[in-house]
Amino acid sequence: MDPRAGGAWARAMLVSLVAISSTPTYSAQASHPDEHWVSSWATAQQLTPLTNPPWAKPPPRAQPEHSPILPIPERLKDQTVRMLIRATIGGKQVRVQLSNAQGYEPVAIGSVHVALHDQGSGIVSGSDRAATFGGQARVKLQPGAVIVSDPIELSVPPLSTLAISLYVPGEVGQLTVHPLGLHTTYVASGDMTSATSLPAALECNSYFWLTGLVVLASQSTDAIAAFGDSITDGYATTPNANRDWPAVLFERGMKGQRGASRSVVNLGIAGNRVLHDGSGTSALARFDRDILSRPGVRWIVFLEGINDISFPAIPGAPAEDRIDAEDLIAGYRKLIDRAHLHDLKVVGGTILPWEGVWTYTSEAEAIRQRVNQWIRSSGAFDDTVDFDAITRDPTHPSRLNPRFDSGDHVHPNDAGNRAMAEAVDLSFFDH
Repeated sequence: MDPRAGGAWARAMLVSLVAISSTPTYSAQASHPDEHWVSSWATAQQLTPLTNPPWAKPPPRAQPEHSPILPIPERLKDQTVRMLIRATIGGKQVRVQLSNAQGYEPVAIGSVHVALHDQGSGIVSGSDRAATFGGQARVKLQPGAVIVSDPIELSVPPLSTLAISLYVPGEVGQLTVHPLGLHTTYVASGDMTSATSLPAALECNSYFWLTGLVVLASQSTDAIAAFGDSITDGYATTPNANRDWPAVLFERGMKGQRGASRSVVNLGIAGNRVLHDGSGTSALARFDRDILSRPGVRWIVFLEGINDISFPAIPGAPAEDRIDAEDLIAGYRKLIDRAHLHDLKVVGGTILPWEGVWTYTSEAEAIRQRVNQWIRSSGAFDDTVDFDAITRDPTHPSRLNPRFDSGDHVHPNDAGNRAMAEAVDLSFFDH
């Protein structure tokens, strides 16, 4: 064998071995003994290609006039996707995390670049950096695998927007995505990962294979994970404006005494449930990958359960999906126990009002009330935030306050998300 070929083979094997692990590891370089890797931005992938089952489709009259999720390409070939993300905390070194969670076949990524965002599809001149994985520019994502780039020297200020560009040389039909990105993604022909702009690109707002950005930060810097469904994901908030409550929560923290020492990462998935799969795997099933594998996470703000309550009210829902309050409470206890085993603290959020949604029933509302009372009074969570009390209509408590209703009677608008973020006690994250 040609020694040069053998070296290339060994390097390729190294990258493949790194990619096999579904739980990435991070270690600070020896020259930075007082620093560690912390999640600055993250998104949750659906892990499996499951979508809402056929019986979960609402009637035509319940469909929103304009969906916040733009059409996603069915496949990619010889194309670049440029995705925009907003970092929370900053740093001088970053690492990109990719995953092929939904794929059944390996996906070859020909090039990955990171740059500071300018305007539209443009990047700031001189900020473009090529990412490597085990020293190689090309990387193959194995099915189900998570892979993390080598450290990238790039000064990232807090609250800065980055452009992450991935080139896909071969045809890929099974795309691992986070559908509701709420930031514009640009899809262009050819390898345009280092291009200063993509003027002829198609636009959508989903993230492709991208699942996290970590920065090298001081040992006193840690992360807060917002874990939930579409309300946490930011459904119905203004696109490209960072109006979801986790984003506003970080902005609040920036103004406090801790400054930028507490990142906030959004791990909501629209349609997600605690106990059952549907739009992605359940919260119980995705907890390890979306929470435990995120570097620097010390706290969780958990808001989920309305889909567990409402989905079984859909005509045709299977009998095994029907729950009572004790079922959902048992699911919460399991999540809390798993978090505590890893020394994580959990803030429990009460479930928001939802009367006016076509699946609303008095029986289901009674479950919500029972669960919310348990969240407030049980002491099972390390702390609680009463999102229900903050967002409900004072004259009709089972409905959202009209000032906060996006129009579908379940998802808060920008003002509602701000009220939710302002309800969280920031002093909880001081210990």
